[in-house]
Parts: sequence; C-alpha cells; structure tokens
Amino acid sequence: MHIPDGYLGPYTYTAFWIIMIPIWYYAGKKLNTELKSRQVPLLALSAAFSFVIMMFNVPIPGGSTGHAVGGAIIGIVLGPWAGVIAISVTLVLQALMFGDGGITAIAANCFNMGVVIPFVGYYIYKLISGNSDITSSKRVIASAIAGWCSLTIAAFCAGVEFGIQPILHHTADGTPLYMPYSLNVTVPAMVMEHALGFSILEAVITAVIFAYIQKTDASLFYGEKSEAQKDKVKKAVTA
Repeated sequence: MHIPDGYLGPYTYTAFWIIMIPIWYYAGKKLNTELKSRQVPLLALSAAFSFVIMMFNVPIPGGSTGHAVGGAIIGIVLGPWAGVIAISVTLVLQALMFGDGGITAIAANCFNMGVVIPFVGYYIYKLISGNSDITSSKRVIASAIAGWCSLTIAAFCAGVEFGIQPILHHTADGTPLYMPYSLNVTVPAMVMEHALGFSILEAVITAVIFAYIQKTDASLFYGEKSEAQKDKVKKAVTA
C-alpha cells in the first residue's frame, strides 16, 4: 500500500502533510499521558513488527503494492494514538532507508496506514466486543474482523487518492500528469487485492497475537484493567 513518489500530485501530498503534522504532534502528547512504563518496550517492538511484515510487498496492477501492516493489533494493544507513532516511524524509515514509499508521499502513507488502520481497527474491535469478558472468544473474533476491515478501508483510501489524480492534475488535452488510472481502476484494484488476500492475513495475524496476549496478560490491552485493579475498584465501591 506504499505510495511512491510521482503517483500523487502536489495538491494531494501537500494536503496530507498539513493534515498529518498536527496529528503527529497530538499523538506524541497523548503517548506521554497514556502509555504505561511497561508498555514502552511494546511500542518499539510493535514498530519493528510492522516494519518486518510491511517489507513483504506484492505489486498491484493499477495501484501500488499490497501487504499486511499489523496496525489493528497495535491499536488494540497500545491504543490508536500509539499506533500512529509506531507505524509512522516505520514508514519514515522504510522511505528513507529502502525507498519503500515516496518521500513526498510519507504523510499520505502515514495517514492511510498509521491513522486509518489503528483507529478503524480499535473502534470496530470495541464495537463488536462490547461488554464481553476480556477472556472471551468473542474478543478474538472481534479483533480478526477489526483487522480485516481496517486494512480493507485503508486500501480503499489509497485507491481513492490514486484515482482522483487524473481529475486534479492533467494537461490541457486531458493527459494525466501523475497517476494515469481513474477511480474505476484504482479502487477495485486496491480493495479487491486486499479484501481477498492481505486483509485476511491481517485478520489472522491480529487474532493470533490477540489470543496470545489474552492468555498471558490481558491487562496489556488498551483501556483494560488487571484483576488486581478491578478488585481495588470493587472494594472502593463497596466500602
């Protein structure tokens, strides 16, 4: 899903830089207040994990590339704002060190993968899991659905960004200056490739990691309390 240089015109990539700069700033402030000390190593590990799985790219006709991201599970475990930072750091390193994604398109890539995926993944997971017990199988299913939906929606966003370029940037005779394909090519190419392939992989990865953490230490999940903390709350209420 990495967008290379030359695919987006200046109107689009400049707009994404304007959008992402305040998001990065706010995400950094949120991490200072929300991230627990024992979760700091998990943030670095999450960025490394996302870095590795995003390196397995498969070209998509009419689009860019397809791959899993791991953003949904990062959002569920550490919170969506932590997901913004972890995945953004990963994408910047990939662009600067390996040329995986363009320099001008860093902000657009960070929006698609670093904002859309963690936030969509986290809130779909919360919506489906509801008030179910943190150890229930419903939570695992919710995480898998969240993983699938988040990556598919991010692919849709990238497809739209590609497809509007011939409308925004073209010569007097209508020749596209950047991405040559219109929405009827880019959106199906991006969405179908992910929905039927990489989003399924994202769902499996999300569910497997979720189930492991669920069995080992469910209090690591964003917004969840340990049994000891829950006991303290109960005692305070009954006292």
